Amino acid sequence: MLIALFGREVSPENLKYVQRVIDKLILKKCSLTVYQPFFELLQEQIEFPSDLVLFKDHQGIVGKADFFFSIGGDGTILDASTLVRDSGIPVMGINIGRLGFLSSIAKDEILPAIDKVLAQDFEIDSRALVRLSQPKELFGEMNFALNELTITRKDTTSLIVLHVYIDGMFLNSYWADGLIIATPTGSTAYSLSSGGPILTPGSENFVLTPIAPHNLTVRPVVIPDKSRIKIIVEGREDQFLVSLDSRRAIIQSNLELIVEKADFKVNMVQMKGRNFFMTIREKLKWGLDARN
Repeated sequence: MLIALFGREVSPENLKYVQRVIDKLILKKCSLTVYQPFFELLQEQIEFPSDLVLFKDHQGIVGKADFFFSIGGDGTILDASTLVRDSGIPVMGINIGRLGFLSSIAKDEILPAIDKVLAQDFEIDSRALVRLSQPKELFGEMNFALNELTITRKDTTSLIVLHVYIDGMFLNSYWADGLIIATPTGSTAYSLSSGGPILTPGSENFVLTPIAPHNLTVRPVVIPDKSRIKIIVEGREDQFLVSLDSRRAIIQSNLELIVEKADFKVNMVQMKGRNFFMTIREKLKWGLDARN
């Protein structure tokens, strides 16, 4: 069995957890392939097996890796999705970051979680993605996002205007700092902090959440994820920012953007006995008396 390991930065106190993952997989007779920049970052601090194989892009794992282990936080998972893409490789998020909505395996759960994954004792949680289908050249092959697509002002403090159409029908002209189009996965991220609702992963919806709208009666709108969203942006400046998760590009005023659901999903590993509602209760500390 070939396991792909991916990560970004690792703090000194968390190096031991990376080593535990590697040692456990070696003990279980698994073959390893490690993301090359991650290996180069840790090669002086972590003991890797001698038969290690490195990969540096999507082609290095598609059709080869059986599982993809993302070691870090939720931001690491977002980067991992750009490597996994439409391969269907199950992704297990090992949380050595902070909140961990997506990286659901806690530090003290790493070893038993690996045992369960290798024994096929887990469930798959398929997550929908949002795609910028036009203009195609803006992000190229990386025109998708697991969390959200965001349009914001660039070099100004002035409001921008976003004219939004859903399946050809005019929805609204948003006077705001920007607009978030979030997947159910992204509904617990930037959209939530901007006042958007929480969507369950299988709800087959997107949420359009304005960022600091000028008109206070403007609220987030939930739409079916099969919708075709057209957005035209204008303002006092000629350039604006479009973000797909952490990747950004500059667009010109009055450029027409078309946003749709991606034609593939990312498969997240979920331990049996856990579910989305348990996660949000724990991470958002629902039900706790925090008055003191």
